[in-house]
Amino acid sequence: MQWSPIGSEPLPPPLPPTRVDFSGNRSEFRRMVTKGAMLELVTFGFYRFWLVTDIRRHLWTHTAIDGDAAEYTGRAKELLIGFLVALAILVPIYLAYFLIGIEFERWQGFASLPLFIGFYAFGQFAIFRARRYRLTRTVWRGVRFWMDGSGWAYSLRAMLWGLLVFLTLGLALPWRAAALERYKMQHTHYGDLSGDFEGDGWTFFKRGWWLWLLSPVALVIFPLAPFFYAEFKAREWRWWLDGIRIGGVSLSSDLPHDAFYGLYWKVIGWWTLLSAAFGVYMVGGTLLVVQLIGVPVDQVFEPGDGAKSIPVVAMMVIGYFAVALAVNIVMRVYLQRDLWAKVLETVEVHDIAAAADVRGSGQLASALGEGFADGLDVAGF
Repeated sequence: MQWSPIGSEPLPPPLPPTRVDFSGNRSEFRRMVTKGAMLELVTFGFYRFWLVTDIRRHLWTHTAIDGDAAEYTGRAKELLIGFLVALAILVPIYLAYFLIGIEFERWQGFASLPLFIGFYAFGQFAIFRARRYRLTRTVWRGVRFWMDGSGWAYSLRAMLWGLLVFLTLGLALPWRAAALERYKMQHTHYGDLSGDFEGDGWTFFKRGWWLWLLSPVALVIFPLAPFFYAEFKAREWRWWLDGIRIGGVSLSSDLPHDAFYGLYWKVIGWWTLLSAAFGVYMVGGTLLVVQLIGVPVDQVFEPGDGAKSIPVVAMMVIGYFAVALAVNIVMRVYLQRDLWAKVLETVEVHDIAAAADVRGSGQLASALGEGFADGLDVAGF
């Protein structure tokens, strides 16, 4: 007989990492955002709360980890109410600035600085609270994600780090990203598991220091700018994913540095094509109007007779909204759905068994942060 002392049994080998699967149909997503964009147009933008909810539900429910898909439980009415509450706070601020500009024109420039600082603070608060809202509406295996922490504490950190980034001409940006993400992740939870972020600024800096060094060149030579931005975003995504921790669960990604080149250039190509089509439409429409009303082109926009220019202005407005609608669809297909799919296909989840025995915890958060994010145009998906 052979025996070994208690506690000396060999440990079982670790389980292989789990891939993240995305099964969303691209054509279905395109039809959904096309219909949503048209409804946004006829509802003067208010349908976007329902469209955003549909987009998130589509992305979440077609994303599976270890065979189980996530669930998005947010509702459009919550986003609408949060937006209206945020407007009730933001509109008086806009109005006060407008009145200062009328009554005290010499103070308008002085008032711009505190207004910018105030909106920046609100924007950072909105980013934190919007993420908190999205997490509390995200469920996996019947357990909800949630966040604690203070949105204003995060905003103060973001403002101080932003000042340092400004003083260092952008050199401190990687350390700002690491510090702010660490604050968000340390206040992120999945049930009774707590999150953390192990990425550091130095690692991020080493991955993209040359982009910072050559960024002035990209600003001068426009065709280089999309490459630089796509390169930066790919390196940022990979750095961010590699640093995420939830309890004993960790993520890793092998996203290539050129993963987003095609996506950004497709968006630019569509924008160029749509702009050219808009130009042709305006030239052709103007010539048609000139022939119908029987006056020279130079007389259509004469100040004394505005009635002659009304058909051309109406055509311009219609064309503008049509182009904006098409660009909106292109952006959502390429930079939301396709980017989401391209990132997830490179992600691996390690030690998923550490999330097997999780107890539900936390409380739902209000949609006020989403409302501020929408009103200040800092919303994410």
